[in-house]
Amino acid sequence: MQIFKTLLRVRHYEMDALGHVNNAVYQNYLEQAAIEHSENLGLTFDVYRESGGVFVMRRVEIDYLRPAVAGDTLEVTTWLREIRGTRAFRKYEIRKQDQADLLVTAEALWVWVDGKTMRPRPIPSLILDKFQQSRNQEFSPTFPG
Repeated sequence: MQIFKTLLRVRHYEMDALGHVNNAVYQNYLEQAAIEHSENLGLTFDVYRESGGVFVMRRVEIDYLRPAVAGDTLEVTTWLREIRGTRAFRKYEIRKQDQADLLVTAEALWVWVDGKTMRPRPIPSLILDKFQQSRNQEFSPTFPG
């Protein structure tokens, strides 16, 4: 599956009492990377709405390895480990820009749900096809300043 990378700048209000990024904030970073990955494939919120549903994060497991602080630029890498039925298993790595050491690793289970009932239903073919077509591609956007 496509490896997608995005850059996020850590903001001061995301710090905890120790001066590090609050652990809960990392889930926001993961969600943002997933959204940007989908949008890069042309799967915008409008496309999801027209398809009658949306992905929701059902479960996330995060390993915190090293801290990040305000002003750091983080590179968030994500890819789909598997997508089938109602589920998409997404992996993540977060590191400081241009550094090899991992700060965070994570895996999330995303479930496709009906927009009206909020009940799980099979991922539409259009969406499956977009993710399948992206195999063996890598995308890294340019950081906007």
